[in-house]
Amino acid sequence: MDWTERVGHLRQWNRGGERAPHKPLLLLYALGRFQRRPGEPLRYSDIERDLSDLLQDYGPPRRTSPAYPFHHLAGDGVWEVRTNHGTGSPGTGVRALRESEAEGRLVPALRAALAEEPALLGRLAHLLLDTHFPPSLHADIAEAAGLDLELADRAGAVGTAVAARTRQRAAELRRSVLTAYEHRCAFCGFDGALGRIPVALEAAHVRWWAFSGPDELSNALCLCSLHHKLFDRGVLGLDRDRRITVSREFTGRGTAARRQVLDLTGRELTGPQAGSAEVAPEHIGWHTGQVFRGEARTPEPSRV
Repeated sequence: MDWTERVGHLRQWNRGGERAPHKPLLLLYALGRFQRRPGEPLRYSDIERDLSDLLQDYGPPRRTSPAYPFHHLAGDGVWEVRTNHGTGSPGTGVRALRESEAEGRLVPALRAALAEEPALLGRLAHLLLDTHFPPSLHADIAEAAGLDLELADRAGAVGTAVAARTRQRAAELRRSVLTAYEHRCAFCGFDGALGRIPVALEAAHVRWWAFSGPDELSNALCLCSLHHKLFDRGVLGLDRDRRITVSREFTGRGTAARRQVLDLTGRELTGPQAGSAEVAPEHIGWHTGQVFRGEARTPEPSRV
């Protein structure tokens, strides 16, 4: 059984580039629990809150019940559900899952493969993260799912040829993006360097690479580490005029939060330099619909 291929081709709802990482998030959570307690099943009523939090924090802006991936993942050959009535899920009804004491776990063959080859867990975790989420969120998602990536990586080499090509691709994009934006964050203008080397400046995809976002300047911004993370979490975005938007769901009472986030509302981007491609409207539209959280704050009069 090629578990890498099976996990890499989870069946997901898909329409017009919309994100549906519900199954990947549940599977990451299941791998984290297997890492800590290999033989323990996951009762739905016990993990419902954890799954709900994962979906709310790292899923698409629309709300979805954790019952959906708990039930539907069983159709991908990596997950099984049992109830007090026997094998099989009672469906996607939350009440039915609770009352039947539904429990889910990785299928026996996958559990056996993970026990026999410890390095497999790390490969599967990285595959799920790379396929469905931008790199800036990997560590946060792994922690939220209870996955110790360092422990998983020590169990075996994850630096495959695919990973090497990914690193090369990212390095090439970063060089072109930093040049286009003259080594400054497009949101705040940060231009720090250590000697000749820029620090804390990154190439941020607008439409995520995992969702057909091209490695082109028309789909990239030069952002500092802070604003890259906030952009990928949906705190920050862009409007059709390429002005910065800030989610109404973001809260920050301190001076730093206001200066570094709230005061960005309605601000024009810094760059790119003349002759470089600006962010394309279609990629801005994807980010607004699939990543940005809630509604945008109204710019203060002085920002208009």
